[in-house]
Amino acid sequence: MNLLKLHKPIIGMIHIDALPGTPKFKNDIRAIINKAKEEASLYKSLDIPVLMIENMHDVPYLNRNVGPEVISLMSIILYEIKQSFDLPAGIQILAGANKDALAAAKSAGADFIRAEGFVFAHVADEGIFTSDAGELLRYRKYINADDILVFTDIKKKHSSHSITADTDILETAKAAEFFLSDAVIITGASTGTKPSLEEIKLVKPEINIPVIAGSGITEENVNEYNDICDGLIIGSYFKKEGKWFNPIDPERVEKLLKKIK
Repeated sequence: MNLLKLHKPIIGMIHIDALPGTPKFKNDIRAIINKAKEEASLYKSLDIPVLMIENMHDVPYLNRNVGPEVISLMSIILYEIKQSFDLPAGIQILAGANKDALAAAKSAGADFIRAEGFVFAHVADEGIFTSDAGELLRYRKYINADDILVFTDIKKKHSSHSITADTDILETAKAAEFFLSDAVIITGASTGTKPSLEEIKLVKPEINIPVIAGSGITEENVNEYNDICDGLIIGSYFKKEGKWFNPIDPERVEKLLKKIK
């Protein structure tokens, strides 16, 4: 399925429990896989049309290089979800492990990755990121994965953009499009913080690839963003008390979906 043909999809985020080798890993791989599949099943039962996994619990994150112990289990989880639920599915591997995410998506038969650090440089919690667009898309060609879409964060959350302070978000979006991104993601300053509507309205009419809101979507603001965006990534709001590390709250999911026009 071509994800870009879906009409304004809601992408439900699954935050995978801490993986092997990371400080919070609890040494129970089967429990990690089962929990991810349970959340995927719950999202599907609530009519969320697209799924995405992310290793959010792997704090503190490494800069680009996460290790085979993480990549292999993320691949297995994504494969299990894709095979079990037959929904479009994608992956992000923090922090900025875009080639690894692409390899996992290829192995799992998945549909897209979320990439950070695609164009320009920025400073994140993990250190300095430089652009990997050229390397990433050449790798996509090398592994014959052109059917896997690359959605790219621009001026991403949890980062300082002082290095590119003279390059606004519109020019950044145009650069991402020129470098063959399949869609751009605009976020707030941190997880659970809503993006700037003004920035989205500035970018949307000026580029010819989809614009996705990547954080801070709630029942209260969903129609504002759904009206102008091509898709919404929702994680925190769908969790109990709106906190990303909590279990999914079915009532919150249902309320938001009912609110959408």
